[in-house]
Amino acid sequence: MLLSVNVFVSLDGIMQGPGNPDEDRSGGFDRGGWLVPHASVHTNEVVEGWFREADAFLFGRTSYGLLGGYWPKVTAPGNLIAAKLNTLPKYVVSRTLTDEEADWSPTTVLRTGIVDDVRRLKGLPGRELQVHGSWKLVQELHQAGLVDVYRLLQYPVVVGTGKRLFPEGTTPATFASEGNGRVLPAGVVSLTLTPTNRGVLPAGAYTVTSGRSTPVLD
Repeated sequence: MLLSVNVFVSLDGIMQGPGNPDEDRSGGFDRGGWLVPHASVHTNEVVEGWFREADAFLFGRTSYGLLGGYWPKVTAPGNLIAAKLNTLPKYVVSRTLTDEEADWSPTTVLRTGIVDDVRRLKGLPGRELQVHGSWKLVQELHQAGLVDVYRLLQYPVVVGTGKRLFPEGTTPATFASEGNGRVLPAGVVSLTLTPTNRGVLPAGAYTVTSGRSTPVLD
């Protein structure tokens, strides 16, 4: 399976608490729910497209608890996201969550050797092992070079503080667009990015040659 990270981000890269003021108040965050005024049928279509590719899910403990407290309550027929989340295999990374607490069936708790566990899961048959939210886990996966695809919905909002998708100190990387990036109505940008280089950041400089401004790569 490919491992995909699927997140909502602001213009300044914040991914904390997009859907509810009380979703994630860690660190004193009090600006949650910033996505909701910009949600539309167009963003919903993009997110449903993400979930169509899922054959399993991987979560950090906080996101597992938040999503597991919400989506089992969505019982209306025909809801693709609820159907996927409530029926497909789920893996949650936690050293303290008990099997009894992990009652959003079917769930497996991953307690040690997370990098090795994720490599093993990626070797299973299927299309995608998807991560949604799970800020701390996403950092670990990026640092280990395990992410195959990033899917972003970037909203025309500057939150100003909070957990960033790529915080300071992140391993540098470059990405290629899969060619289906687009601007949705109301200025939301949908991007699908594939990592092309990690750990070394290519650079260059603009110089003037024969009177022309010319980019020169190192």
